[in-house]
Amino acid sequence: MTTIGIIGAGNIGSQLARLAVQHGHQVVIANSRGPETLTDLVAELGDGARAATRDEAAAAGEIVVVTTPLAAIATIPVEPLVGKVVIDTNNYYPQRDGHIQALDDETTTTAELLQDHLPGARVVKAFNHIGAADLTGHATPTGTPDRRALVVAGDDDAAKAVVADLIDEFGFDVVDAGPLAEGWRIQRDTPGYVARFTADELRGKLAEAKRYRDQ
Repeated sequence: MTTIGIIGAGNIGSQLARLAVQHGHQVVIANSRGPETLTDLVAELGDGARAATRDEAAAAGEIVVVTTPLAAIATIPVEPLVGKVVIDTNNYYPQRDGHIQALDDETTTTAELLQDHLPGARVVKAFNHIGAADLTGHATPTGTPDRRALVVAGDDDAAKAVVADLIDEFGFDVVDAGPLAEGWRIQRDTPGYVARFTADELRGKLAEAKRYRDQ
């Protein structure tokens, strides 16, 4: 049993909390509006979950998921996450996030921005290219034929292995896209984004991916 801190209780965060509790993990979940606004979700999740502040979720989690809009990166607590595996689920939508020059220029990625904000953490990109409903709807046991696959990217191999094990437990095969800088290969509007693919198919989609400037 692992304690998973989740910062962000939107569609992805809530679904990951459901999967975590289903698989016997403890969940400490936070949002920007305060623990009292998560009463209904925590009641649904049961005894395996509790609502908390962002600092408390960061401190409590052995693995911490950051699943907030990009504008909230600056609010993610730094010190409690030193040394921890941190999962970044974010995508860049200029119409929602406003224009971020380094992302428009493609000189960095969303996960690298989070890693820059959390220099002591071990950031892994994951869960950013699947619809929230599919996290529970497409999950199947290990070894299921044509099982859906999800990507990890990160600079720390041990951290990626931790996240890969969690993804497999949650119901998906895993494809390693390489370092954080390669996470762009599964960002919005790339061939592998959102659609359902097996591991072999997804590797092919990563190889097909083009930078926005080349599309």
